[in-house]
Amino acid sequence: MKILGIGNAIVDVICKVTDSFISQNNLTKSTMKLVDEVEFKKLLSYLKIEETVSGGSVANSIVGLSQLGNKVGFIGKVSDDELGKKYEEGLKKENVSFFYSKKKEAIPTGTCLILITPDSERTMVTFLGTAGKINENDIDTEAIKKSEILFLEGYLWDKGEPKKAFEKAIKNSNKVAMSLSDLFCVERHKPHFLELVKNELDIIFANEQEIMSLIDVKKFDDVISFTKGLNKLVVITRGNKGAVSINNNEVVECPTIKNLKIKDLTGAGDLFAGGFLDGYIKGRSSKECLKKGTEMSSKVIQIIGARIS
Repeated sequence: MKILGIGNAIVDVICKVTDSFISQNNLTKSTMKLVDEVEFKKLLSYLKIEETVSGGSVANSIVGLSQLGNKVGFIGKVSDDELGKKYEEGLKKENVSFFYSKKKEAIPTGTCLILITPDSERTMVTFLGTAGKINENDIDTEAIKKSEILFLEGYLWDKGEPKKAFEKAIKNSNKVAMSLSDLFCVERHKPHFLELVKNELDIIFANEQEIMSLIDVKKFDDVISFTKGLNKLVVITRGNKGAVSINNNEVVECPTIKNLKIKDLTGAGDLFAGGFLDGYIKGRSSKECLKKGTEMSSKVIQIIGARIS
């Protein structure tokens, strides 16, 4: 198997909202907020659902990789409930091997409200459900050992059981890639993420805000200096400034694709990572990997949701 992803197995519930809905509910646009089931249901009661789809950040990347013809798999914790069944079916339909045997859990399958404002930005409200309870017993080490790259998401990292699951996965991997996921994630787990970036990971995906927050700098030139000294492959998306990859002293930039009809930015980073990794495992140059990532993210932002059909 080429790539195995481990991440939050979350069912995405996509809704269109106004900017005032975001401010009235004390949400910060373009970020992810964790809530309990009660708050989740309360917010959902005000909304009209546009679409429901199997989601989760790394799962979106893995589906993108499968669509590009790669043999891939995914580990994520769901309950044996209606949403859990839907989730597994959604992955299997996309030819992704699901390395998790679901059982009836005390807590339901995780769900994420994806709120799309008129400017196409997406704000997420997540009830992690059983996804956030992943532990080391849920990790299929044989599947990890048989995959060339293990791909993790920062969203999944949390103290306690998820951390143990993370560590077990990394220990059994051949090569590890990880997405920093979200600015709030980085700020919540900064020392731990910095330790992972410096000592455990081979490939790091981040956006400009996340990496600048992680290393506490204000100028992008300082990011370049820091990453050059890491001896890792670091891939950074910069919004309308395009993307850049830094591998030792090799710094490669790639512009965005212009004149797109942007509908929804959900999954842009996920599909970018999927496209980049597709190039990487096929031995392409950094420039070609960045181009493929840019092409995939350009496709997904012109549709609603994080899956290119």
